[in-house]
Amino acid sequence: MQRVNVARGDVVVLHEINLHIAVGEHVAILGPNGCGKSTLIKTITCECYPIVAPVTKLRLLGRERWDVSQLRKHLGVVEANLPGERTGATRGIDAVVAGFFSASKLWPNLHVVQEMWEKAHVALERMQAQHLEEKLVGEMSAGEQRRIMIARALVHEPEMLLLDEPSNALDITAQRELREALRSVARQGTGIMMVTHHLADILPETERVIMMREGRIVADGPKDQLIDAKKLGELFRTDVHVTQKDGYWNWY
Repeated sequence: MQRVNVARGDVVVLHEINLHIAVGEHVAILGPNGCGKSTLIKTITCECYPIVAPVTKLRLLGRERWDVSQLRKHLGVVEANLPGERTGATRGIDAVVAGFFSASKLWPNLHVVQEMWEKAHVALERMQAQHLEEKLVGEMSAGEQRRIMIARALVHEPEMLLLDEPSNALDITAQRELREALRSVARQGTGIMMVTHHLADILPETERVIMMREGRIVADGPKDQLIDAKKLGELFRTDVHVTQKDGYWNWY
């Protein structure tokens, strides 16, 4: 991104964004609620578009124009909820396979080949969720549903996985299990870009932190340099104390 500005309605929510992220990087985008983190992700996935200007450039995977359906094969995007009202009565494995079609369930008109089933099994294994294959999504806990959503995003074997507030609505145990599963995904070579305002979401494998406030990037650098009580206090405008254990950071 070069000098990217993005409006939602009549309000400009991203200002002069200059950003380069390499395929395979593990990046955390950190900032308070309403700072523009989610809009940044939606701009990368072409759900939002920059304001047209001669100085503005947006290039994704080497290209400036994409068929969005094709782009989704390269970027595994994890939305807040599974799509569609009927997903609750769908088996976990079916919900994951339906990710090939961006569908809520396996409708009769969809043609599923054996390779799709095999890749769905692999995606569930990567999320340590093989035990959810036969369970109905509507009977799953929030943490289990989140694993299904991430497995759906992994079926295409994307170069990058984009996560928006992955630990929201999860209890402490589910948060820990999800983070450990994501660590396994990161170690296997899939890049992870994670939007969060929870410091504990930042994986030990994350090398880089981007800090945002009021629609602007205010800091971008190595994690060990930016995860600092003073910098975090300035970002969130409150006094914080920072601790580290087993590669994870926390604050209070």
